[in-house]
Amino acid sequence: MRLDTRNWSHAAHSGNGMAAGGAIDNHDSKVRVLIAHGDAIVSAGLAALLGAECDMQLAETQAATADVIILDYKGALEHMRQRANAPQHGEPQARVLIVTQMEREWEVRSAMMAGIHGYLLQNCAADQLLTAVRTLSRGMRYLSADLSRCVADSFTRINLTSRETDVLQLLAQGQCNKSIARELGIGVGTVKTHVKGLFDKLGATARTHAVVLATRRGLVGEGSASRH
Repeated sequence: MRLDTRNWSHAAHSGNGMAAGGAIDNHDSKVRVLIAHGDAIVSAGLAALLGAECDMQLAETQAATADVIILDYKGALEHMRQRANAPQHGEPQARVLIVTQMEREWEVRSAMMAGIHGYLLQNCAADQLLTAVRTLSRGMRYLSADLSRCVADSFTRINLTSRETDVLQLLAQGQCNKSIARELGIGVGTVKTHVKGLFDKLGATARTHAVVLATRRGLVGEGSASRH
């Protein structure tokens, strides 16, 4: 899946972050927020903060009743996978906001590619969280200013195709060309073409060198190079 950043990069900027998308008027009712974060302490803090706002209401445990769902990184990606596989009935679906400590470029981009609507770090200011929830409730997207710059810089430095990104992640896991081909359902020759493309774009001379360079740029997770 190719990442479409048009709605993100053309967004209106504020001092706290970046919002984008088509607005949906939700001013006349409270924003229903479902907190389903995997960390109990984080969930409690989110509930205390959001529950104190007069324009917000904490939803019950049914996603269908919420305007915005707040999840941890892993939970959000799983939620989006389940949503993609579920029958669609044309009903409005809750917007998904990630609150996490995961801040690497490839982690943020993977979430955006999965269809996540908002992304915040756990150390963000309280007013940034409130802005993000309200922004998502209006049908827009939100990415904090620091993460916006991080992602924008990554696309300036290197423009990988979606398939090259897939190959890079598997390459970082130490998989050989045959294993990568089997995993992605493509030919070994196609894998070799993508690996060559990665070498050219990263300025790498070997597979290990490519993983090291990608790790330094935040395109793959920490510790990948140590597997080679």
